[in-house]
Amino acid sequence: MMEMDKSVMQKAEVLIEALPYIQRFNRKIIVVKYGGSAMVDEELKHQVIQDVVLLKLVGFKPIIVHGGGKEISKWLERVGMEPHFVNGLRVTDEPTMEIAEMVLNKVNKSLVQLVNELGVKAVGISGKDGMMLRCEKKYSGGEDIGFVGEIKEVNPKVIYDLLEKDFLPIICPIGFDEQFLSYNINADDAACAIARAVNAEKLAFLTDVEGVYRDFQDKSTLISEITVDEAQAFVNGGGLGGGMLPKMQNCIDAIQNGVNRVHILDGRIPHCLLLEIFTNKGIGTAILRDGDERYYHPGE
Repeated sequence: MMEMDKSVMQKAEVLIEALPYIQRFNRKIIVVKYGGSAMVDEELKHQVIQDVVLLKLVGFKPIIVHGGGKEISKWLERVGMEPHFVNGLRVTDEPTMEIAEMVLNKVNKSLVQLVNELGVKAVGISGKDGMMLRCEKKYSGGEDIGFVGEIKEVNPKVIYDLLEKDFLPIICPIGFDEQFLSYNINADDAACAIARAVNAEKLAFLTDVEGVYRDFQDKSTLISEITVDEAQAFVNGGGLGGGMLPKMQNCIDAIQNGVNRVHILDGRIPHCLLLEIFTNKGIGTAILRDGDERYYHPGE
C-alpha cells in the first residue's frame, strides 16, 4: 500500500510542478516546428502529437509548422526523379515542386488525422491559404535553386480565425509569389516568420540534437538557458556547427521580433515538449530575452 501511495504522490508532485507553467502560459500561443526523427519514427510521432494535444487541452494555443524533406526525397526517388544540388541545396524545378507540394499536403493531413484521433479538432493549411506566406525566389550564393522561397510577408489572419474557433492549425511551408507561383519554403524559416507574425509566447524546434553546446565535442557543455545577446555573441564567435548556425540565427531573429522564448529540443526524447515546458529543469536549450526571468535553477 505504501508503494502505491508513493507513486501516487509522485504523480501529484509532477502536476504541482507543472501548475505555475500552466497558469503562466494559459491562452498564450506556442509554435512547434516539427521535424527530424520525431517525424519519421511512428512512436515518437504519436508522442509529439500527444504533447501538442495536451498543451491545447490545458489552455495553450499551439500551432504546428512542419516540413517533410525526407518524405519528399522518398517520393522523388519513387517516381524516378534524380535530385540536382547547388551549394548542397536541392534544386526545386517545376516537376520537383509539384511532387513537394503533393507530399507536404499528404504529410499535413496525416498529422491532422493524428490530432483529430485524440479528440482535438485540427485544420491543415499551407502558406497559400488565406494568402498567408507571400515570398520571393531565394538564391544560394547568387545561384538559382528553382522554386525555393524566402518569406517576405506573413498574413496571420487565417491562423487567428482558426485559433479563435478553437481549432489547432497545422501548417505546411508552401508559399506564393506575386505571380501566385508555388514555392517550397524552409520549415525553420516558416516557423520563425509565423511565430513573429502571431507574437508567439514560445517557439519550440524539435531537432535531432540534444540542444546547443558550448563545445560540440564535449556533451557536458549543453547550454540550458542563454540570453539573446549571449546567443548572438556565440554565433559571431564561430563556435557553432553548420546545421545549427542558421537555426540559432533564426531563433535570435524571432526573439528580436517579438517572440518571448525559443526552445531547441531533442525530438528523439519521448515527450520532450512536456519535459521542457512543464518542468523546472527542462531538457533542451532555451533562448530568452535579455533581462527575462530564468527558469532553470541548478539543484532544484
